[in-house]
Amino acid sequence: MDYRLPLITLFLTLALALNGQDKAMLTGSVKDSIGDPVELANVALLGTGDGTMTNLDGRYELEIPTGRSYTVVISCVGYLTKQFAVRLGPGESRNQDITLLRDVRAIKEVSVSARQERASTFQRIDVEDLNYMPTATGKVETIIKSQAGVSSNNELSSQYSVRGGNFDENLVYVNDIEIYRPFLVRSGQQEGLSFVNSDLVSSIKFSAGGYDARYGDKMSSALDITYKRPQQFRGSASISLLGASAHLEGASKTKRFTFLAGYRYKTTTYLLNTLETSGDYKPQFSDFQTLLTYQLTKKLEISFLGNYSSNLYQFVPSTRNTEFGTKDLPLNLKIYYDGQELDRYNTYLGALSLRWTPVKGLSLKVTGSAFRTSEEETFDIMGQYWINELDNTINSETYGDSILNIGVGTALTHARNYLDAIVISGSHLGSYRSANNHLQWGINYQYQDFSDRISEWELIDSAGYVIPYDGEELILTKSRKSNNDINYDQYSAFVQNTLEINSVNADYYVTTGIRASVWNFNRTTMISPRITLSTQPNWKHDMMFHFSAGYYYQPPFYKEMRMPDGAINYDVRPQRSIHLLVGGDYLFSLWDRPFKLSGEAWYKWLNNLIPYKIDNVRLSYAGENISEGFARGIDFKLNGEFVQGAESWLTFSLLQTREDVEGDVMLEWNGSEFIQKPAGEFPRPTDQIFTFGLYFQDYFPNNPGYKVHLNAFYGTGLPLSSPNDEQYYTQLRMRPYRRVDIGFSKVIKRETDVWGERNPLRFFESIWISAEIFNLLGIKNEASYLWVRTISGQRGIPGMFGIPNYLTGRRFNLKISISF
Repeated sequence: MDYRLPLITLFLTLALALNGQDKAMLTGSVKDSIGDPVELANVALLGTGDGTMTNLDGRYELEIPTGRSYTVVISCVGYLTKQFAVRLGPGESRNQDITLLRDVRAIKEVSVSARQERASTFQRIDVEDLNYMPTATGKVETIIKSQAGVSSNNELSSQYSVRGGNFDENLVYVNDIEIYRPFLVRSGQQEGLSFVNSDLVSSIKFSAGGYDARYGDKMSSALDITYKRPQQFRGSASISLLGASAHLEGASKTKRFTFLAGYRYKTTTYLLNTLETSGDYKPQFSDFQTLLTYQLTKKLEISFLGNYSSNLYQFVPSTRNTEFGTKDLPLNLKIYYDGQELDRYNTYLGALSLRWTPVKGLSLKVTGSAFRTSEEETFDIMGQYWINELDNTINSETYGDSILNIGVGTALTHARNYLDAIVISGSHLGSYRSANNHLQWGINYQYQDFSDRISEWELIDSAGYVIPYDGEELILTKSRKSNNDINYDQYSAFVQNTLEINSVNADYYVTTGIRASVWNFNRTTMISPRITLSTQPNWKHDMMFHFSAGYYYQPPFYKEMRMPDGAINYDVRPQRSIHLLVGGDYLFSLWDRPFKLSGEAWYKWLNNLIPYKIDNVRLSYAGENISEGFARGIDFKLNGEFVQGAESWLTFSLLQTREDVEGDVMLEWNGSEFIQKPAGEFPRPTDQIFTFGLYFQDYFPNNPGYKVHLNAFYGTGLPLSSPNDEQYYTQLRMRPYRRVDIGFSKVIKRETDVWGERNPLRFFESIWISAEIFNLLGIKNEASYLWVRTISGQRGIPGMFGIPNYLTGRRFNLKISISF
């Protein structure tokens, strides 16, 4: 009998069994940020030839050798590559679901939606840059401030100006829900957390003008934020000298239920102690947000977005010492304070959405939301001030000391301001995408209710005389008192279509839309046609050009319709801006790395304007449509991997914006006396002629775990608001705004690192520590001006002085961040 065949069979069977025990199985799915499967994604073991691809459902299976750690790399054209470490035992099986983010760096887009997005006026911003950017305010707003055409002259505020517009002219959406901010905030010190929580963000899109008809009724810009769609349990936490944050996210086993929650706490005491007004600063800001999603069926989904924000600002000032003036006339202001300020801003937001996708390409969404803000601004502060001339004689024994008192007095300010506001909205959004066509439509109803109580006044006593002084009665220097209760509603609807036309010589994209709104406060109807034309020639170099034009109306919100005396103007009309812009971008490689150069030239016709003044971050409106003007400029941005694997960018902008306010006059010397004449066109408060921004990332060549992040900005001086309540014309400007922030980070643990079972840090996905230096160069930037009056002048010295309110000085911050 021949035993060879049974022995060979037995040997092969045992070999296969033993070989199977040396293998493990890794399975899972690969999806994009909105939960759609990513097909034909590469799933490979780094450093080996083993790998596979996902199927039409985004599923994959991969055999992994046992006994050591491997790095699994998932990549797909148009997405950012992701990798993670895995170590499995013999016969072990593990499910690992992966979410890939769109590659928003300068690479060629391949999908229809990506091509159409590039053809629009929106730019997508990489959320990965949020983690390391040094900032004293919100991360998202800081990265927006670094974009072309955007400026901000206050590091304590998350507000920004876009192409000559003000803070109130910017649209902000989170998951298609319009976001509002408190109304009574008058300084960056009082401003708390912005709404957008960067820990929860999945994608950021921003347009500096010429945006589509689907975006609502504001005149300057649109910021479109989408929160994450979690696929697995994860979380993060960070703590620094400025506060702390934490977030959790996760999904059920079936992925039908997902949750996203984040908490933030912020205190700026550490920064405010660098201001020239010393005292007891007690700012405390916190908020909690959550996004819950449940898939009722494969085609029907319900979600809830909720937010609660509590902002408390308490300040007990003690003294202020500021040097100002000129080289020939150096001056010093000394103030001793009594009293305190106490402000509260509490906001609430709840939004419920139902999304139905009955067939492929069709999406129908219904949303109901409610926003409420309850605000209190109270202070009683008395300041006794002295203005002295300083000795500027070199080598003098009293050099720098006070040699002459030229002003003395007391200022008493009082405020009891309370505001409650409710905004209720209901909307429907629809979208249908076919091969080369994308149709969108929507309707919206909004109800607004405001209850406002204003009681504030100022009394100035200079050298025993009240200003203004008439010799008979006591007159308050400033006074405003009013009680307003108003409510109104607004309807709006839009329809727009994006058509892609492909030919041999070029691809063309045509987006046309129209928006209609009815503002029932004074029964005003607004029709806003908008168009964007783009073309991508079939050239050797990857270039795209676009042209955009449209009407943009802005119905007055509560602050715009309130006049300086606190009364409501019931005849106020919507402001209007007509946008015209032409631009393009060029994708190219340099040093075998991707780069993108983009630029836009633009012009805005501005009509029915409501003029305003800026004091720190407070906008004081005239409450009347008494101005017309224009804004024009050019913006450039160059971004790419100046250092391999680290995206950086620089921006350059030129701007001119002017207005002509009815009734404003200027004084002109005719040789014998000053005469009044119409002021004509003059710079608007946001006329920042030239701005330059730089965000740069680098790392040690042989140790990429050590990184440096530099954020720099330069902007020419803004026009200084006139101290005259009835005048908006001014020829004065503040000093240029110059600021450099730098951060150094050390990655202690990466996602791909595998630590031993006894190491307590093995449970964390990544750990890094950051050291930040704010205002690296220690430059004294100006936020606003304090106008101090005296009863009379001497030696030609005026009876009113403008003393700069400086922003924060140099500060060091330490931050520790973890994710799991």
